[in-house]
Amino acid sequence: MNSVSPEILPTTRSCYACGSANPLGLNLGFQIAGTAAETRFSFRPEFSGFRDTVHGGVIATVLDEVMVWAIGIAANRFVYCAELTVRFLRPTATRIEVVARGEVTENKRNRLFLARGELRNAAGELLAEATGKYLPVPDAVTDAVLEDFADGIPPFFQKQQKPD
Repeated sequence: MNSVSPEILPTTRSCYACGSANPLGLNLGFQIAGTAAETRFSFRPEFSGFRDTVHGGVIATVLDEVMVWAIGIAANRFVYCAELTVRFLRPTATRIEVVARGEVTENKRNRLFLARGELRNAAGELLAEATGKYLPVPDAVTDAVLEDFADGIPPFFQKQQKPD
């Protein structure tokens, strides 16, 4: 794995995955890792499916989110997930450190983005992997997305901001 830069990506307020003001969410913090996005964290017990095993839907959410951030870093775009395929390779325990990493695999003229994501434990074992297809958020929605950032607009999205 590449080392993570000290640049921590800002959070939004409302997002289930990275929302700083969402008490029911995952409260993930993302960092730039080269051209990829990465997050290190432990799943809380309330995200269990079976006892002490993380629910697959929550794992899918993390993989989707890390791929969305990777596209944001690489393409300066907000995107929606159009298709998500997840392979669960090993049960993921709660309360252990995991690393989720996402990267863009293809940009089809800023109209469709392909990405891949992975979830590994601290020993580097692959727990789950995903691929996704993403569509750009329409310009009419972008302002509302930008307003939800808690810590300022990420530098790679600033060019989308409309001048005063």
